[in-house]
Amino acid sequence: MQRRIILSSGNAHKAQEIKSILKDLPFQVVTKNDLGYEDLDVVEDGNTLRENALKKAEELHKLTKGIVIADDTGLYVDALNGEPGVYSARYAGEDATYADNNKKLLNKLKDVPMEKRTAYFKTVIAIVLEDGRKMTVEGICRGHIEFQERGNRGFGYDPLFVPEGRDKTFAEMTEEEKNRISHRSNALKSLRIKLEEALENPGNK
Repeated sequence: MQRRIILSSGNAHKAQEIKSILKDLPFQVVTKNDLGYEDLDVVEDGNTLRENALKKAEELHKLTKGIVIADDTGLYVDALNGEPGVYSARYAGEDATYADNNKKLLNKLKDVPMEKRTAYFKTVIAIVLEDGRKMTVEGICRGHIEFQERGNRGFGYDPLFVPEGRDKTFAEMTEEEKNRISHRSNALKSLRIKLEEALENPGNK
């Protein structure tokens, strides 16, 4: 019998990505919107990505039955002591657009030479099993920040970030290219391992 995984997100793209990673495992993947919880808006006030991801997963777990997963992602720039980090989505303010955030980041790095523009993306995924057991996994992708935006794919800081060993920004890559190496992809691979373990040790369903 299939067990249900509920994403603490209404993002259909995320759902499809997770379905692809878990395609041969007995899980049905749905979003919170599929279950009528599109108005659930959790304040992400944690000091770490892990705190925010767990908070989102726990809040949805209170309302539904199944395995709940939630994620949070940040960009960490070494020359800025880890900024924007946990504040990546609202770096330029609470209602900031992707363009606003990118502009602020470029301004902060305007006098920083290429060799010091190292950075990494980090995704943390929180999992709450049916019986309330909690765990987290993470994925990292290291690279550097360019001097100007390049590419029109992706979202967020993708036009500025070039992964190690590559000469394209995430925004210049196809979705397939990005997903092979991205922080999110690495986290999802670890998620699969945790869910395989959960199948072997189901606890209380």
